[in-house]
Amino acid sequence: MVTETLFTNISQLVTPAPGVQRGAAMRDLTVIPDAAMLVSGGVIRWVGPRTDAPGIAQEHDLGGVAVVPGLIDPHTHAVWAGDRLADFEARVQGVPYEEILARGGGIRSSMRATGAASVDELVALARPRLRALQDSGATTTEVKSGYGLDFDAELRMLHAVRTLQAEFGLVPTLLIHVPPTEGRAEYVQAVCRDLIPSVAREGLATAVDVFTEREAFTVDETRAILQAAKAHGLQTKLHADQFHAIGGTELACELGALSVDHLEASGPAQIAALAASNTVATILPGVTLHLGLPAAPGRALIDAGGAVAVGTDLNPGSSPVFSTQFALALAVRLCRLTPAEALTACTVNAAAALGLSDRGALAPGQRADFLALHSPDWRDLPYTLGANPVRQVFIGGTSV
Repeated sequence: MVTETLFTNISQLVTPAPGVQRGAAMRDLTVIPDAAMLVSGGVIRWVGPRTDAPGIAQEHDLGGVAVVPGLIDPHTHAVWAGDRLADFEARVQGVPYEEILARGGGIRSSMRATGAASVDELVALARPRLRALQDSGATTTEVKSGYGLDFDAELRMLHAVRTLQAEFGLVPTLLIHVPPTEGRAEYVQAVCRDLIPSVAREGLATAVDVFTEREAFTVDETRAILQAAKAHGLQTKLHADQFHAIGGTELACELGALSVDHLEASGPAQIAALAASNTVATILPGVTLHLGLPAAPGRALIDAGGAVAVGTDLNPGSSPVFSTQFALALAVRLCRLTPAEALTACTVNAAAALGLSDRGALAPGQRADFLALHSPDWRDLPYTLGANPVRQVFIGGTSV
């Protein structure tokens, strides 16, 4: 027998509508004062005013606080080994990144350390990072590979994610991140011929992501990799326009990618392409804060009619952000989203960026992933900096 639980004493139940929200619709939240929510089998069955609640055997009093959907983090690199602390110290002293690389630092130092780590070591390192994201409100978190020196290291990263899926709600992505210094054409061929089929066969990832940049993969290389991904039944995503707009965003829209992420260098042409497509624009304000890059044009993307999501980009080099709530708050301050837009960006639109439609909203039929805040006013979620406004995290209706 499935137990039904009626969650009551909710000062405000606040939610976007289910499904991806575009443009001005991102501001349309439903706010139900003095609300209740019926959950059974891990799924929401009813929401509405407490006075209209159905009779039920088991009641859970939430204590007069606001309730919002669980946050979804659509872009993290939470599995890595080593650290970039020396890089950070050098960078804030003005040392150029090229010199940091020449000293043995930068992303290749993370790749060396990660490539040398076992699955068990990677799991142990990633667990507290994922717990921090969950404590901040993340009920679903995407985790990418991409720091492997070779294919075996990439597979170890994805096996670490698989192990951690027993403890956290994770969505694994194969990231083709950094090209080799020699033999690029052969490497791309091997990714398409060997790595992607292996990952698809073992079910180690749901999507393939490619870093498309002047310093990384070209548009043509990205196209070949993503076409191989689609041929093997995997979804597609891109890192694009972080430093230069070289056509990655347009390619993402052309191929129907789930999302294109970063977008700090996007201009009117890229904004127009995203607004006219079904591809979600995922912005990562932690990178702007940590590296001092221009902010992604979140305001312009929404005003043009695009669908915007927000992620932490948790990683050791460019965004050591261990709080999905903090990324939401930064999107308001740095990317000029309204609080309502930021909540939508971190819930239903973040779900859409991962190809998920069963979560992100508090509505009948949706997964019962939700947050009880410390405050009776939901706006404390985007307002708070330096403290955690989330009192309790529920996944499938169960407190974690």
